[in-house]
Amino acid sequence: MAKQERDAEFTEYVASRSGWLRKVAYLLCGDWHRADDLVQETVTKLYVNWARAARVENRDGYARRVLVNTFLAEQRSPWWRRTVRTAVEPDTAAAGVDLDVSLDLRRALAALPPRQRVTVVLRYYCDLTIDQAAEALGCSSGNVKSQSSRALETLRSGLTARPTVVERMS
Repeated sequence: MAKQERDAEFTEYVASRSGWLRKVAYLLCGDWHRADDLVQETVTKLYVNWARAARVENRDGYARRVLVNTFLAEQRSPWWRRTVRTAVEPDTAAAGVDLDVSLDLRRALAALPPRQRVTVVLRYYCDLTIDQAAEALGCSSGNVKSQSSRALETLRSGLTARPTVVERMS
């Protein structure tokens, strides 16, 4: 494949999937700016390894795995520990969504340890089976089950029913 063809194919793929990659990255890290950085690093890695990525049957799975590995590697790096994050809310919100519930869920998701957060995102946002999530994470199916179970229990306990406005005024 000629370099121009390769670059055109890569550009087309990234243009069509960048929004999806950004959403997955946001769910992993909870910050739109950091999500953009994760996507940029993922796209760079994809470009370097495009010959390999072009040969796989499931390019989205390959790209998702690169994104997850990039996120997990960043979590282990000293840079991440030195960076102070602020409690800035997302830039935009979807119309017709209960923002309080959405923000509560995002906070609870952000409070999960990185491996549990990745497992929840892969299983319930990306809609992967247990075996597919295990393959994407490079671990056993049992590990995915236990991580999912712990994460869901933590999310349930963190998302206890909040009192309504009427109840607060009483």
